[in-house]
Amino acid sequence: MTSPIWHPFTQHGLAEPIPLIARAEGAALYTREGVRIIDAISSWWVTTHGHAHPKIVAAIAEQAGRLDQIIFAGYTHEPAETLARALIAMMPDPLAHIFFSDSGSTSVEVALKMSLGFWANRGAPRHRIVVMEHSYHGDTIGAMSVGARGVFNQPYAPLLFDVATIPFPEAGAEQATLDALEANCRDAPAALIVEPLILGAGGMKIYAPAMLAEMRAICARHGVLFIADEVMTGWGRTGTLLACTQAGIVPDILCLSKGLTGGAVPLAVTLATPEIFDAHLSSDRARMFFHSSSYTANPIACAAANANLAIWRDEPVLDRVAEVERSQRALLAAIADHSKVVNARQLGTITAFEVDERSGNYLSPIAPRLAAFCRDRGVLLRPLGNTIYVMPPYCIGDDLDTVYAVIEAYLSAD
Repeated sequence: MTSPIWHPFTQHGLAEPIPLIARAEGAALYTREGVRIIDAISSWWVTTHGHAHPKIVAAIAEQAGRLDQIIFAGYTHEPAETLARALIAMMPDPLAHIFFSDSGSTSVEVALKMSLGFWANRGAPRHRIVVMEHSYHGDTIGAMSVGARGVFNQPYAPLLFDVATIPFPEAGAEQATLDALEANCRDAPAALIVEPLILGAGGMKIYAPAMLAEMRAICARHGVLFIADEVMTGWGRTGTLLACTQAGIVPDILCLSKGLTGGAVPLAVTLATPEIFDAHLSSDRARMFFHSSSYTANPIACAAANANLAIWRDEPVLDRVAEVERSQRALLAAIADHSKVVNARQLGTITAFEVDERSGNYLSPIAPRLAAFCRDRGVLLRPLGNTIYVMPPYCIGDDLDTVYAVIEAYLSAD
């Protein structure tokens, strides 16, 4: 029977197989036929501690039997209050206010609206957003607008707003990025939004912490808000809790999602400084922050996030991150000299390289070929065009050897 489901980023006209996954545990997925598949990309970068983590599963089950959902406009609940306090304790000062949403894309929408509302409520409206070349921030309209233009969003171009774009800081050409940012900041934009240290869907492009710090300093000098989209980079992916930590900076607005619940259920937060919150604080209801969704701060999702934060507090998560980082480094080095491997690179638990050529695009035929090759050998990889990357759960262990063995087999196949 043909499924009625329309899958994301899937061309159903190619009739590619879509395995039915029946369960998951740790770093592995299991099909309904019992086939084990190693999840080498954390199921789209969300799963940190592993699938079906017992503590997170227990928290979800317990909360579901107590309070499943409540309107968050004018009401609150203990899981959200506990989570907010715990997050503020983990995050750097002066990030002191949290707005809940339900995905990375919506956390970015919230950040953009916060920045525009900040300037409007101060009586000095600003409308321009500065973005980085090759960025990706999500698939809702605002998030697409501040992302790279191309095959992802070309059909929707009439809906997207204009932005100012600075070049990606390629090695040896970093000054061009700083000069472009300086020039744009002189025109008083509302904000700069960046993916700190590594651009995810744009090709796992890595830049130095010193560049991130200098961009933050330029924005600060010109009074331009700095938005850090750590939806992918947060929760240990780059080797530290936040990527911004490595640059010694704190953004005005911070977006978090994916690993916020350990990857178990959807939840996102946008954190802001008191200055941004206070710009919306008034006895005038017209100055409130006009954003919500029906499932804002869903109690079950908040309970999962609280369990995740408890794991971070009580267990040596960063030690596990460091172990994955070491294992990735050794395994990447073993294939880096292969004739088909170009620009092998690593940041924290993330490794990436291009196949055959340095340039490529998302529709490169390499991607479906490699994904199918790996799937048939029990590994889930989903290349970005000709860019192969590995971003595993922190419990990956010896399965990581298998992942790279399959990659090497693909590279060596005729």
